[in-house]
Amino acid sequence: MKILVIGSGGREHALVWKLAQSPHVTQMGCAPGNAGIARERVARNGRAVECINLGAEDLPGLLAFAQEKKIDFTVVGPDNPLALGIVDLFQQHGLKIWGVNRKAAQFESSKVFSQQFMAKYGIPTAAAGTFDEPAAAKKFAATLGGRCVVKADGLALGKGVLLCQSQREAETAVEEIMVGRAFGTAGARVVIQEFLEGTETSLHALCDGTTARLFPTSQDHKRALDGDRGLNTGGMGACSPTPFLTDLQLAGVARQILDPFLRGCAAEGIDFRGLLYPGIMLTRDGPKVLEFNARFGDPETQVYLTRLENDLVELLDASAGGTLARHELKWKPEASVCVVMASHGYPGRYAKGKIITGLDSASQLPGTKVFHAGTAWQEGRIVTQGGRVLGVTALGRDLRAAQAAAYAAVEAIHFEGAHFRRDIAAKAV
Repeated sequence: MKILVIGSGGREHALVWKLAQSPHVTQMGCAPGNAGIARERVARNGRAVECINLGAEDLPGLLAFAQEKKIDFTVVGPDNPLALGIVDLFQQHGLKIWGVNRKAAQFESSKVFSQQFMAKYGIPTAAAGTFDEPAAAKKFAATLGGRCVVKADGLALGKGVLLCQSQREAETAVEEIMVGRAFGTAGARVVIQEFLEGTETSLHALCDGTTARLFPTSQDHKRALDGDRGLNTGGMGACSPTPFLTDLQLAGVARQILDPFLRGCAAEGIDFRGLLYPGIMLTRDGPKVLEFNARFGDPETQVYLTRLENDLVELLDASAGGTLARHELKWKPEASVCVVMASHGYPGRYAKGKIITGLDSASQLPGTKVFHAGTAWQEGRIVTQGGRVLGVTALGRDLRAAQAAAYAAVEAIHFEGAHFRRDIAAKAV
């Protein structure tokens, strides 16, 4: 089977790494990939994974490549190509592809759509309003005492969310997003939610249109600095499992969120085949959805796929083909922790081209896998190419052991200006 993975980040490296282990795979490419992905090998025959010089949003180019190379199965990592309709395009040309179609991608590409869907189908969420005019948005924020979350409606690389503790902060956030267009056209409309107190956790569920298979718990760390301070990022680290939900409580969350979600999709004619990733706040009043995403999380993918025992090719094929009910997910008992090493200045401006050393030493540590997120080859050396550079991931007998192993690997890696949080998994531990 020839497989094409679309994307270039840590999530895509984890997908390539896991898919390449399947005995079904004979050849694999990634568009555009990164320096770490280029070092992966197909387990069945030792063939190198090819990085293809095509952007994840170059839909015509990707289609032409898949047709020319007779790709058997395409796996889409990032949100943008899904929102642009790559799944619809490939299916129209008879190509097998995994990921949600354009209609289903609205759950992530429009926070307004998602908020209205949750209200309509009784999915527990924060009190919220949606606005396309700054004055009305500020007025609503005032009803919440300024303690609110202001979200750009469209895709903003995980950064279009501003947390506010006062009316002044809320008005500034509205101005930045709607008037200053800090996140471009994504900020033409905003969702303003009440500020929920509690423990935030990530859930993932693989869906095939009618069946959903829930993953174990994980926790992302969105803020840039220790102690959940600083700006929101795409994610500075993750851990799985977490102690915040028992198996019984997890099943309850599935009933409260996944069941009405699937009923709502059926009622709206949305064929959701792909990965549903709701961000959940565990409040005193029960779990509430902060937002829906329609693809694997990053860096959650890194901790999930290092724990997953199933053949990922078979699972994604079942998700795309509507046969997921035949499969049960199997997980290693070990815990996994991922620490993101980022460029100095991220999530703001940062320099590129910094030489990275210590990768081989870190990779040789027991239970450790270094996933590349923003790297490139330059004159025979691996250098930084993005804000989030590496996802240093380790398995351990429990969270404390996995955490220690991940940070031991981080200490072995060096590049100028490297920044990482030192408290990943601390709450869970």
